[in-house]
Amino acid sequence: MTLLHAAGLRLSFGSRVVFDGLTFTIDEAERVGLVGVNGSGKSSLMRILARAAEPDRGEVQLRRGASVTYLPQEPEFEAGATVASELEVARAPLRAALAAHAELSGRLAAERDEAAHERLLAELAALSEEIDHLGGWDTAHEARRLLDRLGVKEWERAVADLSGGTRKRVAIARALLTRPDLLLLDEPTNHLDADTVDWLEEEIDALGGALLLVTHDRYFLDDLVDRIVEITPGAGVTSYPGNYQAYLEQKLVAEEQGALAQHKRERWIAQEVAWLRKGVEARRTKSKARIARARQLMAERGFTPPRVAELKLAPAPRLSQVVLEGEGLVKRFGATAVLDGVDFKLQRGERLGLVGPNGVGKTTFLRVVLGELPPDAGRTVVGAKTRVAYYDQQRTRLDPEQTVYEAAGGGAPGKGGEDFVELSGRRVALRDYLDDLLFPPTVQRMQVKALSGGERNRLLLARLFLEGANVLVLDEPTNDLDLVTLNVLERLLLDFDGSVLLVTHDRYFLDKVATGILAFEGGGRVTRYPGNYETYRTLKEQAARAAEAERAAPRGGERVPSPSPRRGEGRGEEGRPPARKPGKLGFNEQRELEGMEAAILAAEERQAELERTLSDPATYQRDGAAVAGLRAELETVTAEVERLYARWQELEGLRG
Repeated sequence: MTLLHAAGLRLSFGSRVVFDGLTFTIDEAERVGLVGVNGSGKSSLMRILARAAEPDRGEVQLRRGASVTYLPQEPEFEAGATVASELEVARAPLRAALAAHAELSGRLAAERDEAAHERLLAELAALSEEIDHLGGWDTAHEARRLLDRLGVKEWERAVADLSGGTRKRVAIARALLTRPDLLLLDEPTNHLDADTVDWLEEEIDALGGALLLVTHDRYFLDDLVDRIVEITPGAGVTSYPGNYQAYLEQKLVAEEQGALAQHKRERWIAQEVAWLRKGVEARRTKSKARIARARQLMAERGFTPPRVAELKLAPAPRLSQVVLEGEGLVKRFGATAVLDGVDFKLQRGERLGLVGPNGVGKTTFLRVVLGELPPDAGRTVVGAKTRVAYYDQQRTRLDPEQTVYEAAGGGAPGKGGEDFVELSGRRVALRDYLDDLLFPPTVQRMQVKALSGGERNRLLLARLFLEGANVLVLDEPTNDLDLVTLNVLERLLLDFDGSVLLVTHDRYFLDKVATGILAFEGGGRVTRYPGNYETYRTLKEQAARAAEAERAAPRGGERVPSPSPRRGEGRGEEGRPPARKPGKLGFNEQRELEGMEAAILAAEERQAELERTLSDPATYQRDGAAVAGLRAELETVTAEVERLYARWQELEGLRG
């Protein structure tokens, strides 16, 4: 069944037409990926579908009663909002349904008219289904789980005081809690570390509604969507069944067929032009028809392969043996150690990916290595021939009031003359280089603030690559880039003769580009792994299993003690001694562990029984007054299940 239908949408900004005649449909529970080059209107279309903006023309029809939740690239919050208040907003539909359920239960218990009684039972059954759809009876637990997994701890803190990345995490939790019929996600993985992206993928996959997703994360697209819709500037939308990999395969076949048809068309036109030049007697009816067909064919628009941004690098000096090095680097902010005795060496030709949770110190490390922040201890060494180009994730080097041409390094309007850049051993006009980057002359005269996020990113990368650097330091360069430009950037870095330091959460990008991984593990520790991201994950899992086996394995008939605590880890909070080390359980603990599985099963069975009873309208018909007691028991049993699981894990950990 159709959930959403958009017909004949047109959107323009001044003389720039973003899309025209755009029409497409989303069915119930369908998972759709939206792709297209930067500036093609993906985010604008999302806003229109969410009723946050209006098109110049066309209409959007949504199935009656369907709910939509929209997560933009930059989330918006009400003034004075706190983390807790935003979650309350997300749970508002559920709270309303629960309140209506309770009110209806009271009316049902007091109702004596049989017809009215049956009608109330039907309404109660519908409300029970709605409550289940919106997340069930215990939403506070779900909210806590989401925020804890997203690393948001301070419920009462004002959203305005949070970092951009943390605000995005609050917005993600808010969106997931709403459980809408249609979830619109615009670049949800921006500012998230790779482990959190893995978790978010699983959470979205578990939702029951439809999904429209814009993301540059190709693993995300591959795992979550079952159809790709591509926006092509000036050509509407094209739908491809399957995930992102299937889309690439189908698109390649379509382009090959289009190129072949264009080749045949050009040969036919050449034959007809040669025939026309012979001075055929056009008075004959047959000749007139052939002339008309030839002219019509020449007037038609043939197949043209899609344009791709041509990122290029200015020539750079060859690196010396020493590129960038750090010895014993220490950096603290108050009592927090971001770097604690870190040794580091970047060699010629290496491409190192930096990974780790947000806030663990990746950007601080880059700034210390580049000399923007002084270390508290240790030293950095920069090679004699090292020339660094630094891309900061905040894009602070772009002036939003400048034109695109000026921001790329060109002169101000009215300056006169032509600006040139050195590329591949030849002198190229700056305006031609920008045109190759999909910034035509009309866009070159626009201000930077009018560009989309991806277009700004592409502009900053283009300017960066003109600096003649032999070391590229890129902090989240993949954010907002379209998938085609990401492929171009991958090839450029793979062909680059210099060295690269790269911070990105894009797992696919790291798998393609990285020759080594620097893993930031918290507490100021940094560990180096060879290979790409997949190799790093494999080695990390192997090391964790080996460490666990070593701690558990007996040596000479004695239990192996756990490693000594690191500096500052000897005692717990408030001076308490550290947790008990794994070893032999006491008699009572062993008895408790043996009966734990049966206790958990019994508690879960009672929990399921109570949920079934509360969702059954007959419960309210038999004894409406008992409903409050059943709900209280459900809360108690739910808490008991959580306690039993926690105790089971504790006992297993003690047993080792």
